[in-house]
Amino acid sequence: MNLLQGKTAIITGATRGIGKGIAQAFAQQGANVAFTYSSSVEAATELEKELNALGIKAQAYQSNAASFDEAHELVKSVLETFGTIDILVNNAGITKDNLLMRMGENDFDTVIEVNLKSVFNMTKAVQKTMLKQRKGSIINMSSVVGVKGNAGQANYAASKAGIIGFTKSMALELGSRNIRSNVVAPGFIETEMTEKLDEKVVDEWRKAIPLKRGGSTEDIANACLFLASDLSGYITGQVLQVDGGMLT
Repeated sequence: MNLLQGKTAIITGATRGIGKGIAQAFAQQGANVAFTYSSSVEAATELEKELNALGIKAQAYQSNAASFDEAHELVKSVLETFGTIDILVNNAGITKDNLLMRMGENDFDTVIEVNLKSVFNMTKAVQKTMLKQRKGSIINMSSVVGVKGNAGQANYAASKAGIIGFTKSMALELGSRNIRSNVVAPGFIETEMTEKLDEKVVDEWRKAIPLKRGGSTEDIANACLFLASDLSGYITGQVLQVDGGMLT
């Protein structure tokens, strides 16, 4: 199947983990892919080559999604190269975990800026194009932490909960122009970062999940693929929890 044949997607923060998995899945389904990275030039170049080898057009852009001006410059460049933007995946994000009593103001502000304001910046930047096209799918990466909260992650939880509220508002604003806006909320996903954790701790987390395993980047990518494609043409304003039943 070529579920995204002829479509162009922008994916922020795509050189590793979930973002990379989404870029690979989209390219495999025929989408042209413009993706961003912050500093990993080598990883970005490698992924660009891998995606182009699939017969689609892919290009890496060094861009800070937390910057309003850079987001608009990125979209301008993508339009010049690809001609259209059909899908936006706001995936870029960071953590700076700590209990509130030890959390500095900068740690709070930076997480909000990178995780939440970047969604505003990028959505604002692609809005005009999607409105003109009268079509588009916006997928914003939240987290189960944004749904239920988590001790030691007040800044991260606030940013991810904010993404949910923003996405639902965009669904109401843009729906009449056939622009859909949805959220994917991953649970415990096993990536390069989780490989560094103590195996016993990770195993306890797995046991607490109804499906008895951590999620994979492919699990998240497949959810995004569904929301990006015409298969979800009547779905907007929704939060899709990809968590193995963790919050059930």
